[in-house]
Amino acid sequence: MTKLARKLGTFDAVLIVMGGIVGSGIFMTPSVVAAAARTTPLILIAWCTGAVVALAGAFVFAELAWRRCDVRGMYGYLRDAFHPILAFMYGWTALLVTQTGSMAASAVTFALYFTPLTGWHVSPAVVAVAAIIALHAINALGVREGGTTQNVLTVLKAAAIAGIIIAGVAVPNHAAHAAPIPPLGGGVFAALGLALISVLFSYDGWQTAAFLDGELKDPRRSLPIALVLGVLGVVALYVLVTVAALHVLGPVGLASSTTPASDMMRVIAGPLGSRLVAVAIAISTLGFLSNSVLTTPRIFYAMAEDGLFFKQFAWLHPKTCVPIYGLAVQCIATALITFSGRYDQILSYVVSMDFFFMALCAIALLIFRKRDGAAPAQGILVPGDPWITVAFTAASFGLVAQSFYSSPRETAIGFAILLSGAPIYLFWGRRTPTNVTEPLSP
Repeated sequence: MTKLARKLGTFDAVLIVMGGIVGSGIFMTPSVVAAAARTTPLILIAWCTGAVVALAGAFVFAELAWRRCDVRGMYGYLRDAFHPILAFMYGWTALLVTQTGSMAASAVTFALYFTPLTGWHVSPAVVAVAAIIALHAINALGVREGGTTQNVLTVLKAAAIAGIIIAGVAVPNHAAHAAPIPPLGGGVFAALGLALISVLFSYDGWQTAAFLDGELKDPRRSLPIALVLGVLGVVALYVLVTVAALHVLGPVGLASSTTPASDMMRVIAGPLGSRLVAVAIAISTLGFLSNSVLTTPRIFYAMAEDGLFFKQFAWLHPKTCVPIYGLAVQCIATALITFSGRYDQILSYVVSMDFFFMALCAIALLIFRKRDGAAPAQGILVPGDPWITVAFTAASFGLVAQSFYSSPRETAIGFAILLSGAPIYLFWGRRTPTNVTEPLSP
C-alpha cells in the first residue's frame, strides 16, 4: 500500500511555517495598525503584544505536534480531543471556503501586481488561474518538488522584506511628528485592542505546517522546532518592517498611507522603489499560494482515511506518493472561486474561524495532557503553563468575539457555513465506520 513519503526535514518545516504566515498582509497591515494605535509606542506595543500571542500559539502547537505527531495537524487534534464531527467540519470549511478562498485571493493579488510589471494585456483572473494550475501541477510531482518550490519562494520573499527593512533604517529619518497621544484609560486600551485585531490576523497561519506531519522525516522533533523558529523569524521580519516604516514615514504618514511599503520605498528610491515593492508583493503572494497548495490537500486525505469523505481522496499516486484527487479538486474549486470574483467576500465570512479552531486546539492540548499524564523530560512543553495555554485560548476566543461585534453579518455567515458540515458528516458517518488513525505515542 502506498504511503506518504517522508522527504521533508526541519529546514523545510521552518520555511513552511514562515510561508504559511507571510503573504501580502505585511505590506499593507502596518498602516491599519498605525491608524488604530496612532503613536509610535502604541504601534510597537501592538506588534510586540501580537508577537507574544503568536509565540504562545506556536508553543501550543509545538506541544500538540509532539504529543500527536502523525495525525495531519489540526484535523487530527480536533478529532482525537473532541469528536470526528468537529474535525470534519474543519476540513469541510477548508475545502468549501477557507483555504480555497484564501488561495483564490492570493492568486488574484499576485496577478494584480504581476500583470502590470510584465506589461501583458491579460485579465488578472486568467493569470491567477494559470498560477493556481501551475503550482498544483508542481505539487502533483511529489512533496519534495512542492516543498522545494515553496522553500525558494519563501526565501525570496523573506529576502525582499529584509531588503525593505535595510533600506528603511539606512536612510535619514524622514518621519513626521507623532500624532497626539490618545487619552489615558479606555482610549488607550481601545486603540490597542483595535490594533491587535489586525496584528493577530497578520501572524495567523503557522498552524498549517502540521498538515504535513506525515511527510516529515522526524515529525516529533522537527515540527515543534520549526513552529517556534518559524514564528520567531516572522516576528523579527514584521516588527522590523514596522520600525523601518515608522523611521521613514512616521506614525502620521504610516497611518494615512494605504500602501505603506510602496510609499516608504518611494521616499527612499523614487518610482523604482515602488516597482521593487510590487515585485516583492508578487513573490510573497505567490509563495503564500504555493504554501497553501502544498499543505491543504492533506486535510482531505485524512478525512478520506477516516472514511468521512470520498475514498478517492485517500488514494496516493504510486510514484509521487501525493494525494492527487485532493490536489485536483482543490485546484478546480480555487479556480472557480477565482473566476467568480467572490474571494474577498468569502474571506470576510471565514476570517475569524482560524482563531476559533486554534482556541479549540489549545483546549485539546489541555485534554491531551490530562489523558497522557506527565510528559517525559524530553517533551516539548509550553512554558509557564497552564496559564499560557489558557491565555492563548482566551485571546483567540476574544478575537472571535470581536469579529462578531465588528462584523456580525459576515461572521455569522461564516459560522453558518461551518455548521453546514454537520449534516454532511452525519451522512458520511452512516455510510462508513470511522477509521481513526492512531497517533504515534509520546
